[in-house]
Amino acid sequence: MGSFKALLLEETEGKVTSRLTTLDDGQLPPGEVTVDVRYSTLNYKDGLVLNGLGRLVRKYPHVPGIDFAGVVADSTSPDYRVGDEVILTGWGVGESQWGGYASRARVQASQLVPRPQGLSLHHAMAIGTAGLTAMLAVMALEDHGLTPEAGEVLVTGAAGGVGSVAIILLAGLGYPVAASSGRPALTDHLKSLGATTVLDRAELAQAPTRPLATELWAGAIDAVGGTTLANLLTQIRYRGSVASCGLAGGSDLPTTVIPFLLRGVNLLGIDSVKCPIDRRRAAWDQLARDLLTEKLDAVTETVPLSALPELGRQILKGEVRGRVVVDLTAS
Repeated sequence: MGSFKALLLEETEGKVTSRLTTLDDGQLPPGEVTVDVRYSTLNYKDGLVLNGLGRLVRKYPHVPGIDFAGVVADSTSPDYRVGDEVILTGWGVGESQWGGYASRARVQASQLVPRPQGLSLHHAMAIGTAGLTAMLAVMALEDHGLTPEAGEVLVTGAAGGVGSVAIILLAGLGYPVAASSGRPALTDHLKSLGATTVLDRAELAQAPTRPLATELWAGAIDAVGGTTLANLLTQIRYRGSVASCGLAGGSDLPTTVIPFLLRGVNLLGIDSVKCPIDRRRAAWDQLARDLLTEKLDAVTETVPLSALPELGRQILKGEVRGRVVVDLTAS
């Protein structure tokens, strides 16, 4: 029986604490495929789990990490063989079962996706759930008729993980992109990713005073929710769409049905957790084909497992820019 390093969460009298430790394979949950994890990543949801928030984890001790990429070490499934390189995002891993903040993980074969050609394991976690969500959002917008000729597409929460990858993807596909951010110091950075316009998030922060405003955007990817999303719905052009994929600004939606009835606006919900496997594989294949990895590298920081407790606090405060890859091979 082998051993592996892990970031372990424990709960005492309602308080969640974390520590680096060594565990053995016998402590892994049941599953068909055991993976030697090479990389994981940090998402907003990971920040919640690391800080014991949101009631996402009900049973402790717990290994968090909703994403990982690695190499199959053992498999009882005919779908995967020892040595295969695989990616996992979502499915409740890192929440209801142990996740990727460890150098070994065990999951069901149906939860894995083969690493697509042209995409390294490191880049896969630079993308992670945030980047997969951005890709699913772009796909949904295009499924509902969005084309580069339709006009400018707005990305909210632009400096975060979803927003950063969304800008790179949209710009690479030829879309004119506007970015909304509360960090004016990052204007040049957002433009380097492909944004042509940068807005202060305060312009969308107040609840709309009218059911319809001037038509500004052909489409939007919104990772903020709340009044930001409500404002966006009033500004979308006729038969345009908003892909909703986050609630950093709140889960309430103070809006009316008027944009849907008079402009035919589409509100598209983006779920990356239980996304069907065919759609998931198509998204990863398109990411491998279309995402400009040199721009992804510019927004990616690589850290050891020990950095996660502090970064988990920072991401909840909006202080983490772009993407964070966790290197499980680092000592």
